[in-house]
Amino acid sequence: MKLSDRINRLAPSATLAMSQKSSEMKAQGVDVINLSVGEPDFNTPAHIKEAAKKAIDENYSRYSPVAGYASLREAVVRKLKRENGLSYTPAQISVSNGAKQGVCNTVMTLVNPGDEVIIPAPYWVSYPQMVKLAGGTPVIVNTGFAQDFKMKPEQLEAAITPRTRLLILCSPSNPTGSVYSKEELKALADVVLSHEDVYVLADEIYEHINYTGRHESIAQFAGMQERAIIVNGVSKAYAMTGWRIGYIAAPEWIVKGCNKLQGQYTSGPCSVSQKAAEAAYNSDQSCVEEMRLAFERRRNLIVSLAKDIPGLEVNCPQGAFYLFPKCSSFYGKSYGSYIVNNSTDLAMYLLDEAHVATVGGDAFGDPECFRMSYATSDDNIKEAMRRIKEALGKLK
Repeated sequence: MKLSDRINRLAPSATLAMSQKSSEMKAQGVDVINLSVGEPDFNTPAHIKEAAKKAIDENYSRYSPVAGYASLREAVVRKLKRENGLSYTPAQISVSNGAKQGVCNTVMTLVNPGDEVIIPAPYWVSYPQMVKLAGGTPVIVNTGFAQDFKMKPEQLEAAITPRTRLLILCSPSNPTGSVYSKEELKALADVVLSHEDVYVLADEIYEHINYTGRHESIAQFAGMQERAIIVNGVSKAYAMTGWRIGYIAAPEWIVKGCNKLQGQYTSGPCSVSQKAAEAAYNSDQSCVEEMRLAFERRRNLIVSLAKDIPGLEVNCPQGAFYLFPKCSSFYGKSYGSYIVNNSTDLAMYLLDEAHVATVGGDAFGDPECFRMSYATSDDNIKEAMRRIKEALGKLK
């Protein structure tokens, strides 16, 4: 019953664990509002589902190429040109089983044991674990509430050593919703370009859930396409989380390495899902804007309600569908037998007392905050925030 050292080094996903606990309580009849999961609550648009049905009827039921169908990679190339002004070839695209696999493929392909990977905190829970899986060393750069959870170029410069291989940058961000401006990305790109053999994994999965008016990619600057690996997919923008389709856009030598790895442990992604994703990229994009507008309305709602809760410090996220308020003023307080010493304690208290599932900031590398997803209905947001306000008011 002895697991491998690499598995023992990994921590379980805190977001999935909290979502599972929430589901278990719901199964027991408890009225839990789940703000822990990073998943749009919308259904996949009808025209995308119809494309999947058509693919089934046309017998897209066999293995696809490891890198994905050529037609989907060509659709991604057109998307990158149309929406981002970036020129790629199909050979520079690799389609994976979700953007998550695209991130892991890239890390496993580029990082050797002992290599360092710079990760700004707060970070998505899986980044450091993937680096550890590759034998690399996560180098955590703390940003924090005061600087809107964004890394400054001087922080990046200070973190780079001769062992630095990769910077992982997520914009719009999970868990904070922060969005890097073009100027901020240019400043980071200048630092990267001044160091040979340092690459950037740009996780842009929340690209279309953006309230700044325009998504900016770090790959747009001169010299950066040779240093950047863009990771994206259909999960968030098209409400297709369960379809499991993501992609990377990168220099061809990196794509070949990722394909080599993917060919050995999953092969190509689901054939039917690929045809659905192709329709998503090739069709009218009004469904994306409709969902974005709904998320923006919900952002405004949850921010206003959170600011009305004494003890919480709240910023206004510019993208994604998360709020990451500072909650450290409640540490050391208690209610009954419950003592809140950290953000994980606070999340468990809110689950048990308010029946609202959130995720402690400890899991994201920021112990002063906790994460709430507002990818749910307006009514759920209002009721969840009412419960949270009442529960936090009991802590003395």
